[in-house]
Amino acid sequence: MPGALVVCGTPIGNLDDASPRLARALGGADLVACEDTRHTRRLLGHLGVRARVVSYHEFNERRRTAELVERIAAGARVALVSDAGMPGVSDPGYQLVQACIAQGLPVEAVPGPSAILTALVLSGLPADRFCFEGFLSRKPGVRRRRLDQLAGEPRTLVFFEAPHRVAETLVAMAGAFGPGRRCALARELTKLHEEVVRGTLGELAERAAAEPPRGELTLVVAGAPAADPARTPDLAAEVAARVESGMDRKQAMSEVARASGAPRRVVYQAVLDARADRPPGGPAG
Repeated sequence: MPGALVVCGTPIGNLDDASPRLARALGGADLVACEDTRHTRRLLGHLGVRARVVSYHEFNERRRTAELVERIAAGARVALVSDAGMPGVSDPGYQLVQACIAQGLPVEAVPGPSAILTALVLSGLPADRFCFEGFLSRKPGVRRRRLDQLAGEPRTLVFFEAPHRVAETLVAMAGAFGPGRRCALARELTKLHEEVVRGTLGELAERAAAEPPRGELTLVVAGAPAADPARTPDLAAEVAARVESGMDRKQAMSEVARASGAPRRVVYQAVLDARADRPPGGPAG
């Protein structure tokens, strides 16, 4: 009889969040595949579980997936864990789950704590509709384009970010979404120094630049507000006025975005719409 892959959610900081079901799943596994064997052995020791462990991380994922699928097909019960949270969510695991499903092998899941949901609830922002974006690209151009694409997203947005990049990321978000967009920065969730800082993107960008945060970070950003035609400024006209005064068009759009709090993408679209609506031979906008 074939074995099974058991995808196990593990604590995101506080080991006391481990469930009795997790302890049983790890204790009953023939093999525990994990990102960091030292980290996982600490969890197993806390739970009083003895198990054989093997590494499974981004650098050996492709090779190890084939080995684990073979073991499961031969009858082994393999528990898959990451260093924190649910495997496959910004952590290795997707390839193994996909490979087991392709082979018709059983896949089970043991739910556990989630930094995404914990930060979302603590942020104070709407949690009924949200989307998870994981880590943004390290490349400024790629990151900027992705943020521009998300500027009009009405759902609450959740991101992971590294401490040494978060200040730069907040500045980029303020530029794309507008500095007045509400957000929350959650760090060290469930740990001794847990902290949630709430404010606007502009405020948090200044704070992160002055005092870089440490630890595991989750960013929660409010979705784009519904447009109010009665209060929406004529963005294209404001850009045109600055261009007529001698300012470069790109700089004018950036300045209007900062002054109005509108995402840069929205200002750009307003300029395009104004050009499309202008009658042939009419003045340039």
